[in-house]
Amino acid sequence: QVQVAESGGGVVQAGGSLRLTCTISGGTTSGYTITWFRQTPEKEREFVAAFRATGTRHYTDSVKGRFTISRDNAKNMVTLQMNSLKPEDAAVYYCAAGRPILSAITTPNMYYTWGQGTQVTVSS
Repeated sequence: QVQVAESGGGVVQAGGSLRLTCTISGGTTSGYTITWFRQTPEKEREFVAAFRATGTRHYTDSVKGRFTISRDNAKNMVTLQMNSLKPEDAAVYYCAAGRPILSAITTPNMYYTWGQGTQVTVSS
């Protein structure tokens, strides 16, 4: 059974950077789509970025050019480098693993393994 765990959250000023890490156990990063979602109390869980087993990357429009998702198969990790952070980026960020078809990679229900979440706070 594949498991994932997030780390790297914290508090940053607007315009600053954070790097989140998703560590995968019980499987390899190349065997799954690894996806970052984020959630606030007033919003439903939102897709942020995905790294597919094929090696392709996908981003929600609001983070394109600012966030970069990367995969390190040797370390069994997927990282989300977040630059130029904005207050609206503040949320609990979750890592998820699954094998969704391409058209469903942004759908939370298509993932069967989730981490506990890591808090990202952006102050203005």
